[in-house]
Amino acid sequence: MPTVSVATARELIAQTSKYRSIPAHLRNRIGISRFKKPIIKFLTKAFGIWTRISTSYAHQMGWYPSVKPYVGYGTEQFSRLICRTVFAPRHVNPHKPVRGIRAMLDVAAPYECVRIDIDGTPLRTVQIGEIERFERNDPQRARTSDYAISDQAGYLDLLAEHPLTPGIHTMKCHVPHRAPVSAELFTISEHCPVGIISDVDDTIMVTQVPTIWRAAYNMLLSNPRKRASVPGMAVMYNKLQRMFPQAPFFYLSTSPWNVESQIRGFITDYGFPDGPMLLRDLDPRPKTFVPSGVNHKLEYVDQLMDDFPQMRFILLGDDGQQDPTTYATIARRYPGRVLAIGIRQLSVREASGGLPVAMRRGMAVTQPIPDTEVPVFTGTTGANLMKTMLPYLQQFAD
Repeated sequence: MPTVSVATARELIAQTSKYRSIPAHLRNRIGISRFKKPIIKFLTKAFGIWTRISTSYAHQMGWYPSVKPYVGYGTEQFSRLICRTVFAPRHVNPHKPVRGIRAMLDVAAPYECVRIDIDGTPLRTVQIGEIERFERNDPQRARTSDYAISDQAGYLDLLAEHPLTPGIHTMKCHVPHRAPVSAELFTISEHCPVGIISDVDDTIMVTQVPTIWRAAYNMLLSNPRKRASVPGMAVMYNKLQRMFPQAPFFYLSTSPWNVESQIRGFITDYGFPDGPMLLRDLDPRPKTFVPSGVNHKLEYVDQLMDDFPQMRFILLGDDGQQDPTTYATIARRYPGRVLAIGIRQLSVREASGGLPVAMRRGMAVTQPIPDTEVPVFTGTTGANLMKTMLPYLQQFAD
């Protein structure tokens, strides 16, 4: 299909004054372009006001900065570490799962000094990155200091040159006047042949993302200990782990870092293989704007492909968001690096949020199977996917 730029479309509008004669997808792009800047400006200003009010309230309550470290990963030569500094009461467990509404109200503590050690060895030379942006390991950009400083939203994205043996190590983060807080660090062999990248929402955890109100309720208000697992997926993931014992599991989701403890608790409770999470930051201020789900996933996949150039990946997602087209894009961008794609298919009821049959007519809330040369396997449950996907993958097992 021929494409037309936004600029060309605007000229067409001016010349013909027949806006309705332009294809709908171009009209949408023009509208988004026209209103994007005011919306960004409004949201950024609103977020700034909320931050000032919430910070003032935190001070009045006697809260002071704490740190939340997230599970990191790395190679035998360098590690990628992420943590966040937030205001919290004196006695708080940063890893305790809480309802999403409480997690989303975390008050960032910007520009805090954080000291980090791995297995008791302090990190003094690190490369400071920008959250949501893929950056290669570049020793020339490394800085030497006893501490690193979090950004405006409280995040600290570090890339540390620190040789480690493959396995699970312990990262500890320290901020003044607080006990150190630890998190796992997965060190993965550079020669590991296979890795698994998995979506979370509606792939392993039932959230009904295509229905905004249902997804919002599940994320913000539901009990984090009562989240439902997609039937059969934990069994399938554990069979994949036995098939590829060295394979790391990367959980790549468009959920915000605020709910990391919720997802981590879910993975533990339902027996999914442990692994690092790659979530996103919803604060619009440190960057141009909140990245789209597709851009977020592509950015992190670029990072994983670069960090592990000898690794081939199995991609697992669902058809309720844009995983099919995103994974097809990845397969085309990295020929030969994707072994297979598994797509969990949502039922019509799941995708529509339980709407009556009469109200579902004409709705298309799921995506079609991706058009790619990589084998694509589909199923409504883990058991359905296992029947076809695992026999195919057996040929790549050790």
